[in-house]
Amino acid sequence: MKKLHFNVTDHPTAEWASQPLRNAFCGIEPLKFLIRDRDKKFAELFTDTVKALGIRPILTAYRSPWQNGYCERLIGSIRRECLDHLIIMNESHLRAILQSYIRYYNTQRTHLEISKDSPELREVQTRGKIDKVAVVNGVHHFYFRKAA
Repeated sequence: MKKLHFNVTDHPTAEWASQPLRNAFCGIEPLKFLIRDRDKKFAELFTDTVKALGIRPILTAYRSPWQNGYCERLIGSIRRECLDHLIIMNESHLRAILQSYIRYYNTQRTHLEISKDSPELREVQTRGKIDKVAVVNGVHHFYFRKAA
């Protein structure tokens, strides 16, 4: 499984957006395409970085979020299932909450598309008392069976 990279900032710029991209593909074969919108922070510097990594940038049409459905769906899930229920205090708090949510999303949250499993497969539990653990600052709970 590929490692997920994310970062947060109050004031994104082309330089800021370019660095995580370089970090993500340092020493590994990059993807073939990068679908992106026409935000000003993706200026010439960012486009040059993408091309230097051997990735072909694909621009979505103006005001057409439906053209990048996977990204829009993930952002919507993060907002609806996590950020809409919390008051974020500062940048480090947001980073910690997102890290916790991403861990939950990939290891514990069910996804209909993959037969109600998580992207990182979970062990099937058939015996034991059902218990729960609060995750993502108590916004969600993970249910499991305790060994008898």
